[in-house]
Amino acid sequence: MSDPYGPPPSDPQGQPSGNQPYGQQPYGQQPYGQQPYQQPYSQQPYSQQPYQGGGPMNPDERTWGGAAHWSALIGAFVAMAFLGPLLVMLVKGNQSAYVRAQAVESLNFQLSILIYGIVAFVLMFVLIGFILLPIVGVLWLVLTIIGSVKAANGELYRYPLTIRMVS
Repeated sequence: MSDPYGPPPSDPQGQPSGNQPYGQQPYGQQPYGQQPYQQPYSQQPYSQQPYQGGGPMNPDERTWGGAAHWSALIGAFVAMAFLGPLLVMLVKGNQSAYVRAQAVESLNFQLSILIYGIVAFVLMFVLIGFILLPIVGVLWLVLTIIGSVKAANGELYRYPLTIRMVS
């Protein structure tokens, strides 16, 4: 059987036009004035970028940035790991934005771990603290070492599971 109305009309380029519902474009054509969808430029999520501060970073800033993290390991010998980052922030924090950012990050992490340790100690009376306290200790040691290495390489490091108290 043939179509009683004949073939569909064609446009000037020879393409069949067909009847499109109101407001819709033929397949493969963009609406008037709109550009085709393009994938936006994206960076890899959660990647640590080197410090992009106001100028080149000198080795002294890297040293003090690393000291903000590894001083917590030294401070742990007197059971006050937060004192090392606090001292770095007070001594060198006003001279360099990078050192201040690293010291604040480390200080927030050390205070958070102190809170987590106290909670785990209290939970020892319910017996779950015997599992949680070693986990908190290992987490503290590993993340503090990672933060020290990253800061010494000039990268901004953000600790996971940190309560941001100091800004």
